[in-house]
Formats: sequence, structure tokens, C-alpha cells
Amino acid sequence: MKKISILDRILLLITGLMAAYQVVVGVEGANTLTQTSFTLAFGVLLVAGLLLIILGFDVLDSPIVVIVSTLIPLSLSLGLVARFFPGFSIAYLIFSIVGLLAIGFTRFRTPGRAAVIVLMIVHGISGILIFVLPIALALSGVTGGGFALVGVGGGLIGIGGLLLSFLKAGKPIFPRDFILTVLPGLLLLMTAAFVAGLALG
Repeated sequence: MKKISILDRILLLITGLMAAYQVVVGVEGANTLTQTSFTLAFGVLLVAGLLLIILGFDVLDSPIVVIVSTLIPLSLSLGLVARFFPGFSIAYLIFSIVGLLAIGFTRFRTPGRAAVIVLMIVHGISGILIFVLPIALALSGVTGGGFALVGVGGGLIGIGGLLLSFLKAGKPIFPRDFILTVLPGLLLLMTAAFVAGLALG
């Protein structure tokens, strides 16, 4: 297992501070479901960063990592749907809950191909929404142009989530040490893009 470095801890600390800032300021003018969803996502990101700082990369061996790495994009995508397409809020909330439960069930009960397929479906849908919606909304003038940065963050979280999820599923896309090396920087860039996009949008 790669040992966490001082630089890794510094990057994770900055990530945690940005996530905490977003939890505190919230999203101006957002409805309750949007606020709750974004607060949950950035709260989980904050806790995850702190656990990595304190416990190092060993914490990634926990079986709940796959679930946590899915909870963040599901919460963010739910927040976006609830804010800009409120008519689909309940349907997407149900999808999010069922998807999270399905990932948890297949991860612990039927690991293997079924778990990977469920993971790809849930991560794929939530990741595409976080990536495409903010950019489309910014280009169409519904939001400020800076909101497209949320889409950039969506692309980064999709990459990070899939790297971690496939690593935990025993089917890593890249070598473990490489994933652990880029993870802190990826989390920092992702969080910075989200916070900046929400502020500028």
C-alpha cells in the first residue's frame, strides 16, 4: 500500500476546507432538496478527506468506499435535477436511492460482473448528468457562464469515482499506486471546480 505523503495531506486539507466552505455557504436561492443534496455531497467529501488525512490510504480498504464514492455524484446530480428540473425530482430521488441500495447489495452479496454492471449504470447516469447539465445550462444562458465549471468538476468526479470503484471491485483500470498518487490532486481540482462553478453560476 502506498504511504500517504505530506503533499497528499496538504492537498486533501485544502480540499476539505473548500468542501466545508461550500457546506456553510450553500447554494443561493436553491430549494430544500437541492440544498440538502449539495450539503450531503460536500459533507461526505469533507469527511472522506479528513479520514484520508488521519488514516492514510489504508482507509480505502474499507468495504464502504464503493458506496461513499457513489453517494457524492448521486447527491450532486440529484441537487442539479432538483434545482433546474424540479418536475423530475421525485423520480430521480427514487433512482438515487434504488441505485445506492443496488450497489450496496451487489457489492456485499453478489460481487463480480453483476456488481460492476450496476456500478457502471449508476455512476454513468449520475456522472453524465453532472458533466452535461451544467455545461448545457451555461451555454444556453440559463445560468452564468462560470457554471460550466460544475460540469468540469463532474467530469473529474466521474473519473475519480470510477477509478476507486473498479479498484475496490478488484478490477482496477490503472495500477493501484498510480490511482493513489493522482487521487489527492484529482479531489482538489474537482472540488475547486465545483465551488467555483456554483459561485460563478
